Amino acid sequence: MRENSALIMQNTNILRTTEKKITEERLQAFDEESIAILAERLDNDDYPTPFAGLDDWHLLRALAIHRPELVRPYLHLIDQEPFDED
Repeated sequence: MRENSALIMQNTNILRTTEKKITEERLQAFDEESIAILAERLDNDDYPTPFAGLDDWHLLRALAIHRPELVRPYLHLIDQEPFDED
């Protein structure tokens, strides 16, 4: 039980860090549970500001590049459809 609480705290810290930088250490700290939490937040799109959602989107995009095995189930949240501005 105690180990579970520590894991949840670690995952929460990964997601809600005050440091907005996307570092290799931060990306490597993600696991299936923490990526699921991030994806759920993005899917719900319930953020206090548009910038908070954008921060999560950038984080998911970086994870898709550096840790694609974790992001595969959530690729639909990364809008990478090509578009024509004309």
